Parts: sequence; structure tokens; C-alpha cells
Amino acid sequence: MSQAQANDVAAVDQLASKYQALRKEISKVIIGQDEVVQTVLISLFANGHSLLVGVPGLAKTLLISTIADVLDLEFKRIQFTPDLMPSDITGSEVMDDNRKFKFNKGPLFANIVLADEINRTPPKTQAALLEAMQERSVTVAGERHILPAPFFVLATQNPIEQEGTYPLPEAQLDRFMFNIPLDYPSYEEEIAVVKATTANKKVDLNQIVSGQEILDFQQLVRKIPIADNVLEYAVNLTAKTRPKGEKAPEQVKQYVSWGAGPRASQYLVLGAKAHAAINGKYSPDIEDVQAIANYVLRHRMVRNYRAEAEGLTEADIIANLL
Repeated sequence: MSQAQANDVAAVDQLASKYQALRKEISKVIIGQDEVVQTVLISLFANGHSLLVGVPGLAKTLLISTIADVLDLEFKRIQFTPDLMPSDITGSEVMDDNRKFKFNKGPLFANIVLADEINRTPPKTQAALLEAMQERSVTVAGERHILPAPFFVLATQNPIEQEGTYPLPEAQLDRFMFNIPLDYPSYEEEIAVVKATTANKKVDLNQIVSGQEILDFQQLVRKIPIADNVLEYAVNLTAKTRPKGEKAPEQVKQYVSWGAGPRASQYLVLGAKAHAAINGKYSPDIEDVQAIANYVLRHRMVRNYRAEAEGLTEADIIANLL
């Protein structure tokens, strides 16, 4: 083993150790939701953005703010409303005392941005956020402004109330690495949540990972080697979601009107690498791809009317593909 490979192995061990420390610290505040926390951290280490979907009261906002607290990063929250304009989040030019224009940075200029209820703001403002997610920069008055690194967007969405909302189109949903569903806690977890949140108890969180460490871990994830058969499995899985493709099974042809694009294959590989790394593995296998497949594919598939009529969900179709 060369010195460079030995360094990478040591770095993977460090990433797995930091991940366990993060989980332990987050659990001081967040009870349950283990898989959600794991998936959000995977997307962070893979340099991707996540969309959390769940009914009100499931601590989506608390989860994100807690993750921000245990990371040594600047955190900003944007509450999306119907009257929010693009300049409200990107920033705008203002005139100073010398009657010269200067750029006043908006809340997007942070390391972690919580986009709360992203489907409550009009498409113009959604597009401004999604452009920043893709380009890691904003353009105001013809001038490009680079966002700080690392830059990570966690958006939340309520799937129940659709009146007065602006659902994200599929092309914009594709910008999110993961679509993470949140479910109700178990009875035991809810007992623990109510006990913790109705008492006069203050929790002090320690910052576990610095911004530079996150950037190093993101580079490490990309350097992790992947076997050809695992990479081909990820690409093949994406190809199976396309109803007009030659690899599509009969169920996909019957129930899916549009499948996942190449970005899904990229995120399956990156997510599998990050999933392997947090578990102390030096190369991902097919099980790592399968572990994150639902979060990568579920918002990139469009069911047809037949699937909706028969109550077949994206998760059902993905489960059959796996």
C-alpha cells in the first residue's frame, strides 16, 4: 500500500469516527429519526442538498438547526412565503453614504441554509434558490457573487396542504440529491420527545466538525474507489426507471411516465461512497447503493394515472427494482 492510499484509509477511519460523534451529539436533542439523520449527514459529506418531506410537527426544522449547531458552520433560516422575492434571499444592491452602490448579501450567504416550506413561495424565488444550489453563486446586477464553501441547502416541504402552494417541478426537484420522507415517531419515541420538550431542560451541544474538515471529507468521498460492477449496478438501476428504455421492467412500463436522469446515477455512486465511508468501509458495495437508492430515485420518477389509481407509490416501484 502506498503512502497516499494509507492516508486515505486513515481519513476514512477519521470520517467514520466523526460521524459517530455527530450522531451521538445530535441524539441529545433529536429522539429517533435515526435514518433521517444518517441520510442528511451522507448528503452533507457527498456535497449534495436534501429535501425533507413530512407533516407539521415532526421536528424537521429542529433537526436541521441541531445539525447546524454541531457543525462549526454559519447557519441561516429562510421562511418561504408567497410574497418572498428573489432579492430577499440573494441580496440586492443598495446605495451607501457616498452615493455608490454596494452589494448587500442576503441570507443565502451562509454554509447551511434552511429553506423552510420551499413550496410556499412562487417559482421565481424558488428558481433563485435552485440556481444558487447548482452554481454555488448568485448573480445580481450583472455581477457574480460566490457563495461560501461548504454550501448546503436543506429544504422542507409539507405534503398535505397544497392550497396556496407552488409545487417544485421535476426539473427543479432533480437539483436535490436526496428526497427524505419523515414519518411519525413510534409510541416509545413520542413518550421520550414529550418528556424532553415539556421540562425545563437545556441541552448544550458541542461543535464536532469544522468547515474545513467537511470540505476535506467531501474530497475524500470522491476519491474513494468503486468497483466496476457496483458502478454498473447503480447506472443499471437508474436505467430501469425509464419506461421507454430497453432495461425497463414491465411494472415500470405500466406505471411510470418518466424516469430518472443521469444525475441520479451520479448521486447513487456518491451516496454509496459516503454511506460506505461513515460505516468504516474503504469501498462501497451493492448494499451501499441499495441503502440510499430510495432517497435518490423517489423524486426523480413520475408515476402515471394508473399507478395513482391503484395506489402504487414510488417507494413500491423502487422496492421491486431492488
